[in-house]
Amino acid sequence: MDKQTLAAVLQFLRKNNLAETEELLKKEANVEDTDEGVGTSTDQDVSSVLSAYNSDGDPCLYEEFYRGLQNLVESSLDSSKSELSQVLYPVFVHMYLELVYNGHENQAKKFFAAFGEDQEEHHQEDLTQLATVAKKEHMIHNELMMNYRTSKYVIRMCRNSYQTLKKQLNDKQITMVLIIVEEHLFIDVFDGVPRNKQQIEATAGGMVGEARRDANKGRVYYGLLKEPEIALPIEEDDEGGEEGDKPKRKRPKKDSSASKKNKPDPNAPPANRIPLLDLKDSDKIDRAIALRELSKRIRLGPDCLPSICFYTFLNAYQGLISVDISDDSSLMVAGFADSCIRVWALTQRKLRNMKSGSDLALIDKEADDIMERIMDDRTSSDCRTLHGHSGSVYSVSISPDRTYIVSGSEDGTVRVWSMYTFTNLVCYKGHNYPVWDVQFGPYGHYFVSGGKDRTARLWSTENYQPLRLLAGHFSDIDCVKFHPNSNYVATGSSDRTIRLWDVQNGKCVRIMTGHKGQIQILCFSPNGHYLASGGADARVLIWELRHGHLVAELTEHTDTVYALAFCRDGSVLASGGIDHCIKLWDAKKVATEVEAEDMTTTPHIVQSEKSKLLLGSYPTKATAVHYLHFTRRNLLLAAGSYTTVSS
Repeated sequence: MDKQTLAAVLQFLRKNNLAETEELLKKEANVEDTDEGVGTSTDQDVSSVLSAYNSDGDPCLYEEFYRGLQNLVESSLDSSKSELSQVLYPVFVHMYLELVYNGHENQAKKFFAAFGEDQEEHHQEDLTQLATVAKKEHMIHNELMMNYRTSKYVIRMCRNSYQTLKKQLNDKQITMVLIIVEEHLFIDVFDGVPRNKQQIEATAGGMVGEARRDANKGRVYYGLLKEPEIALPIEEDDEGGEEGDKPKRKRPKKDSSASKKNKPDPNAPPANRIPLLDLKDSDKIDRAIALRELSKRIRLGPDCLPSICFYTFLNAYQGLISVDISDDSSLMVAGFADSCIRVWALTQRKLRNMKSGSDLALIDKEADDIMERIMDDRTSSDCRTLHGHSGSVYSVSISPDRTYIVSGSEDGTVRVWSMYTFTNLVCYKGHNYPVWDVQFGPYGHYFVSGGKDRTARLWSTENYQPLRLLAGHFSDIDCVKFHPNSNYVATGSSDRTIRLWDVQNGKCVRIMTGHKGQIQILCFSPNGHYLASGGADARVLIWELRHGHLVAELTEHTDTVYALAFCRDGSVLASGGIDHCIKLWDAKKVATEVEAEDMTTTPHIVQSEKSKLLLGSYPTKATAVHYLHFTRRNLLLAAGSYTTVSS
């Protein structure tokens, strides 16, 4: 695209207030505005984006009008007070921006000092950033300010509360507030009784308010795909029986959960909805082994909690950042701040390189154990180090078949590594800034990445360009997670929202708000019905995907939650984080209470302290929990780096 064409496109985007698309286009094209059709002066840039803040109002009246709004809320009926109080924060923000834009810097500073501390605690981080916008020229390219300008702040309110608000603003002639409400807020009006304070606080916290109700109306296929029919291998029983007796042979006990997977699930997506690779013979063998292991798993619950094996990284001066363990628990990979990736074998099966070309030429290509023959036993070791990134490795993920590793880094690249040669195969360049998280899909082939550029990208191992660009968050995408059926991707962001994206068309089908801080980790339940999330607000939230409702709030952590894992049957949820503690929760009890609710309306939120959902708490000495993983037999594996305790 030449500069003249690009300039015309940018001018059209500005006229239509598509500032976010404009920024993405400029970044992708790696160009800046030119004088050919696109103004370069500060006044032109600010005016084209912020013209709605033009106001001839007396700057001295802003404090009076805002106090009038506060008094209106305080004097309203108790039933409507909680809903009406939602308008205080967005009105405060837009009044402040109006004062700054119109050159009333001193009045803006006084206004901020007078009412900034009155806002909710979870808004204070945003307000700290907003306070840096003290002059008109500071508004250019300010992320938070652009979010408020280009997106209306969403508030859910019953019809009676909304009518009361408009009537009171008109009667008391607080016209300035009324204009802001009409121009910069989206009031999602519903019929029914007003929501109480607890219901509002449960879903509050998003950078631009709550999700619109119509955003979660579309159907989501949250069920699992039908598993292929795989015959379980007959297993010898070496327990009991005397020497000389014929060994008894038995089949593993029938696993009820495995049999359920083969029944048609009405909530499952069509098998051909997205293209998936056919299973290879080696994949079928892996599935058969996995099913056999799952049939032997320990049934967890309040009376039977898992054993925990903790991998502690000592002397991790390189700075441990990310960890992943393979599905069969045989490999562990970790990313470090020194740009290295290290791989460990967790079983007696060592890490081996592929043989040289001359040795491979001598191998019988038709042999059944060809994959074993191509490996060189002379190169076996317990650990390997991978070099290639030029910045901290923020995330790593092992493919389901254990043949690849995908990594995301501060250098803005996503790299795929071979577990046969322990070398970098492909370097994917698409993100403009650091990549915070990557993950392989449950069937391999696809993987997803998310980063500081506020986008997530869906890739495949056979293409060097992304298949889908998932854009819509208002801040960094900190974590990504594939749904177990591979048809959806969940993203958690610093804008304190979770979004669920349809892989088939790249559309956002669920928006979930409720966290009061950055979202650091996401985890789907094994049956695909629920999503657990944890973040900087030290809370673990559980969501049901059918309607996008928040159904449980787990609040016993004291610091950021970095790790989540459901056990193999979904009955127990493990969480851990920077508070040096692993906690186990009764997820089965949550599901039981949710199933008894009418999910078409706002459900009752299960509180951990009231329902006694905490099954156990296991502190470490001084090791933060980076990662959690349940083995196929429901042994809980944890990993983290030891930190020196300051005296």
